[in-house]
Amino acid sequence: MHSYPAINELIGAEVFIKHENYQPVGAFKVRGGINLISQLSGEDRARGVIAASTGNHGQSVSYAAKLFGVKARIVVPEAANPGKVAAMRGMGAEVILHGERFDQARLYCEALARQHGYRYVHSGDEPLLIAGVATEALEMLEDEPGLEVIFVPVGGGSGAAGVCIAANAIDPNVRVVGVQSEAAPAAYESWRQKRLVEAPNTTFAEGLATGTAFALPQAILMERLKEFVLVGEEEIMRAMVWMIERAHSLAEGAGAAALAAAYRMRDEMAGKKIGLVCSGGNTSLEHVKKALELV
Repeated sequence: MHSYPAINELIGAEVFIKHENYQPVGAFKVRGGINLISQLSGEDRARGVIAASTGNHGQSVSYAAKLFGVKARIVVPEAANPGKVAAMRGMGAEVILHGERFDQARLYCEALARQHGYRYVHSGDEPLLIAGVATEALEMLEDEPGLEVIFVPVGGGSGAAGVCIAANAIDPNVRVVGVQSEAAPAAYESWRQKRLVEAPNTTFAEGLATGTAFALPQAILMERLKEFVLVGEEEIMRAMVWMIERAHSLAEGAGAAALAAAYRMRDEMAGKKIGLVCSGGNTSLEHVKKALELV
């Protein structure tokens, strides 16, 4: 976790960025994958695991499966980030391309799991995944116990759910702010309406790209998350550029979303000590080029 004078100046606060983009697979989800795969039964390890992903969850499962000698199969949308697909294959996973969007890939993945008996690793409805990714907030509050606010991106919601649990347990006064894209607001709308809903999913930020809310993270968020904001696609891209320019760090769209939200709320954040979860750095050259065009 690092603080940068240029980011502090931008927000008008003391800002600490949690660099999950520096993880072995370039994203926070590896914490959950290792925690879950390490605790599989012998029977589940023998059957192998299967997951649906836009990239980061799949990389997490692939990395952990290789670590513990388990066969992994990952179903991804046909237009998935090619760098993430190559990384999963490089870690020994079988990558299966299906559907235009994540939710189509997920339904196909679930059908394959039923058909072949694979251990299905849902990207959100897994207590061991949430427990694993919660360690990011534990580390943030151990390193900077005076944090007043933590901004965390939300796709399926496992990361935000984990942050809420850890932060609430360590210091109930910490404000946790969830951040999602206006172009994929299913988790936000579910949290707001206190029921699981579907919503259009057209965001470029694959880490935020879910059209259907997940039951377990939502149950936690509905109980524990007090603030949730939506940011625009251009705001996210602008924050990606700021991460390069002011923090010398490459963030994917989801990884830059927390900074986008902090900037939008900068008047309210003035003078505070805040943490931003940069959830991942697995962007594509195409997305970086689009973001730079806004400058």
